Amino acid sequence: THPAIRGTFEGGKRLSYGARAITEGGYQSVPKLTFPGGALIGCSAGLVNVPRIKGSHNAVLSGMLAAEKLAAAIVSGRSHDEVVEIETDWRKGDIGRDLKRVRNVKPLWSKFGTALGVALGGLDMWTNTLFGFSFFGTLKHGKTDAQSLEPASQHKPIAYPKPDGVLTFDRLSSVFLSNTNHEEDQPVHLQVKDMGLQKSSELGIYAGPSTRYCPAGVYEWVEKDGDKSFVINAQNCVHCKTCDIKDPNQNINWVPPQGGEGPVYPNM
Repeated sequence: THPAIRGTFEGGKRLSYGARAITEGGYQSVPKLTFPGGALIGCSAGLVNVPRIKGSHNAVLSGMLAAEKLAAAIVSGRSHDEVVEIETDWRKGDIGRDLKRVRNVKPLWSKFGTALGVALGGLDMWTNTLFGFSFFGTLKHGKTDAQSLEPASQHKPIAYPKPDGVLTFDRLSSVFLSNTNHEEDQPVHLQVKDMGLQKSSELGIYAGPSTRYCPAGVYEWVEKDGDKSFVINAQNCVHCKTCDIKDPNQNINWVPPQGGEGPVYPNM
């Protein structure tokens, strides 16, 4: 809706809808990639170049790396072991060089805010690209997304305008376009560990952020007989995993639903 952007979308037609949380920890947050019988590659491994908002190149490169190392292991007669070469070699190649140059952008942005943080991030990328070093070394991320959420008492509610159906749209009609599907009688794949904690903290302290950060309208706090209960509309889930990441108490756990059900993105 910003005046500089609005004109790009006005008059357009909403064709599809989907969502995914970006794994943007970068170089210093990539987990161990290999384990017996498999490996993490692509976006699941967190190989996104955050300032470029791009991960497809590293996803392809990580697939190529995995294929090369697996092929070599098969040729040498190995089986039933861990192909540790994927883990030990990715930082030495194109993926590692790409991510290392931008490793401090997100920590600087988080610590110093948009204006100063982005400026320092730009300086850091410049020195890394031209001279191969950083004034900051390798910065750590200060805290997790869940820990960064602040109590509602420290903020004023934001009054968002209602969707106009032309430029902005409601979540439920958008979820319909994601083609998501879950059998309604299957076990709920969004597991709340402690419902009492959800009510006392997620609602009582943080004013129910799950109802706002979820892009599919999965979570609701519904009042009945003067009491509020947490309702999970799991059949709407588009598997972005934001709830698993952002819940302030890490009280919501996303697990794979039965049969691999979920959104169907025909254009991907």
